[in-house]
Amino acid sequence: MSDLIVQLNGYRLTTAQIYYHLPDHPDLLQEFIWQQYDLAPKFPKLVGFLDFWKAEIDGALHSVIVAKKEIISPADTQHYTGEFTLQ
Repeated sequence: MSDLIVQLNGYRLTTAQIYYHLPDHPDLLQEFIWQQYDLAPKFPKLVGFLDFWKAEIDGALHSVIVAKKEIISPADTQHYTGEFTLQ
């Protein structure tokens, strides 16, 4: 399905910063960036990915930071009135 159709169906570009403990060095954190079109506010694709992570990947999750962006949105227009002279 094309990106435009996905966005028109309510999906938004979602980015998650996933911090996890390294399996061999649990005191160190590593960052993983995940980006996908997902439905806010429940984020079913992200939740599914995190469930997969917990079941299949050795690195224990530390924290997840989520951001979303509506790529298709109404245009922000502002009209300015004024007169400027350049000399």
